[in-house]
This record gives sequence, C-alpha cells and structure tokens, in this order.
Amino acid sequence: MSEPRSSKDKKDVHSSNDLLFQVRAVVDLIRPDIQADGGDVEVVSVHDGIVEVRFHGACVGCPSSNMTLQSGIAQQLRERIPEILEVRALN
Repeated sequence: MSEPRSSKDKKDVHSSNDLLFQVRAVVDLIRPDIQADGGDVEVVSVHDGIVEVRFHGACVGCPSSNMTLQSGIAQQLRERIPEILEVRALN
C-alpha cells in the first residue's frame, strides 16, 4: 500500500514538470539552427537545476557540439530560466 503524497511532494512534482516544460520550450527555439546543420537535440531530464540533453544526427561526434552546448543551449537556458545551473550532454 502506497502512502499518499504530501502537499510538498505534489508541489515538487508540479514544479519539476513546469521546469521541464520551460526547458523544452527554450530548446525548441534553438532546435531549428541545430537541425539546419543536420543535427538535433533531445531534452532527457531536468533535475536539481541540471539539464541533461542528448545530441542526434550530425551533432554526434561533431567537434562543435560542445560549443553548441555551452554557447548556445546552456547560455540560453541560464538566461531564460534562472533555476538552471548546468547543462550536460549524455553523448
């Protein structure tokens, strides 16, 4: 038998979902530029201010993917969403 969630747990889940939605919205703004070069990016998770992304297509193994991550994705996320502390690539 599972225990009912406390109101704090429900708020944390709600806040986490809101943050994930915000992160995905920002990444969607950047995505066309990445796709124009034959790649793509997927938001895998957002937890404790850390965003994990996975590159696809031409981005996998591309020497510029780290620059895209830090100068593009991470910078935009931190500017638009103050809760974001770090962005990591899983590839």
